[in-house]
Amino acid sequence: MLHDLAVEFVSRGHKVIIITPGIWQQPKPVIIDHIDGVEVWRFRSKLTRGLGKVQRAINETLLSFRAYQAIKHLVKLEPFDLCINYSPTIFFGPLAYFLKAHGAYIYLVLRDFFPQWIIDEGMISEHSLAACYLRFFEHFNYRVSDCIAVQSPANVEVFMKMYPKPVNLSVLMNWIVTKPVKCSQSSKLFLKELGIEKKVVFFYGGNIGHAQDMANLMRLARGLLSYQHVHFLLVGQGDEYELVAQLKIDWSLRNVSLIPSVSQAEYQQLLSVVDVGLFSLSNKHYAHNFPGKLLGYMVQSLPILGSVNFGNDVIDFVHGSGSGFVTVNGDDEGFLRNALILANDPILRERAGSNARQLLKDYFSVTSAADKILEQFSN
Repeated sequence: MLHDLAVEFVSRGHKVIIITPGIWQQPKPVIIDHIDGVEVWRFRSKLTRGLGKVQRAINETLLSFRAYQAIKHLVKLEPFDLCINYSPTIFFGPLAYFLKAHGAYIYLVLRDFFPQWIIDEGMISEHSLAACYLRFFEHFNYRVSDCIAVQSPANVEVFMKMYPKPVNLSVLMNWIVTKPVKCSQSSKLFLKELGIEKKVVFFYGGNIGHAQDMANLMRLARGLLSYQHVHFLLVGQGDEYELVAQLKIDWSLRNVSLIPSVSQAEYQQLLSVVDVGLFSLSNKHYAHNFPGKLLGYMVQSLPILGSVNFGNDVIDFVHGSGSGFVTVNGDDEGFLRNALILANDPILRERAGSNARQLLKDYFSVTSAADKILEQFSN
């Protein structure tokens, strides 16, 4: 999403720099390269994924400090006009503060309410030291921002209840480049190697973590075991990857293929050859989340099948547009019933996929996202 947005800004004549973690072993504190006309600054940083929670928290906490040490001389030479701070992570607030001190307008793209969702999940107590620590950085992020953009209208009310202090609040939907990718022979060959080229493939791609409640998808797969024409392809990494792998064994889910993350190009190619875009959100979520993965599904005209927390307005978007089916997480029978409807009706899949594509054009194009950000910046 950020790459697509950066390329859009470049196409409008702006100079765009992405500041992002590099690797600890890189020879310089900051490495500068260019991708599709976008200048990328990679600052020396330690891993923030695939670690224990404490080590990950330490490494993420140090993101702003390490970035500041690496790029402060560059910023002082050429200050930024606009800083788009994407959260999560919540730990770039101090870096945003530094950029603001040098004249930047801080636009916070707030996609998850963290740490609220891990509190909702019961991973930490609301009154624990960990929650207080994370809340400090969360609220620092809010205070330093000139505008905070949540990802759906329903989240405006949620945010105001959680953080009642006056802020400049806006709604910015997720976005993506709307040009689809043509399927390649290698993608078809990949499905053939898995032995699923003639099956109806339900595809899940992205984070495989607590927020997604992956057991929810595995229960769906178990419910469809007897339907030989249906297969699940799960691609990604996350805290529940091992859980999914274990459930696949424990429940003898021969209708599930699980593979680690792939490159963006490979991911898009996979989307061009599967049949249904699948997503899940934990029913413990308090906030409303429109998963970014849905946009990738829409680009490739895939019908959508999902399961979300109660009241999530993604239900209205998908049902209102005729793009697929979404149930409340916990309604396993409804989830299974909808999956069978899509699995058994190719005409419906085609129609729902076409509607999903139109929904994308209407609400989630990268051009409209760029327009909204620049309009807010200019006011």
